Amino acid sequence: MPKLTVTTRSGEDREIAVAAGPSLMQGLREAGIDEIQAVCGGCAACCTCHVYVASEQLDRLPPLSEEEDALLESSDARQPTSRLSCQIPVTEALEGLRVTVAPDM
Repeated sequence: MPKLTVTTRSGEDREIAVAAGPSLMQGLREAGIDEIQAVCGGCAACCTCHVYVASEQLDRLPPLSEEEDALLESSDARQPTSRLSCQIPVTEALEGLRVTVAPDM
């Protein structure tokens, strides 16, 4: 079970363990990160699971799909390290990943 560090919108750092297999969005919600609303249920249709990934760790993630890129393009909070947590499968390779919950827009 990889351990990750999540920075909430209030600036609190929380270390959580996430089961391998489901999406990062599911793991964040199961760990009690309620700021991840995931209104669409993980279908990459709403941007309410938007996170920022530590820039030096982006290469550990699968590439950004055209669909994810288009959805993030519509967000005023998009940054170069933006990802939708519903599009990131949890694997052991994510051990130590650091993400920050994006602002609610």
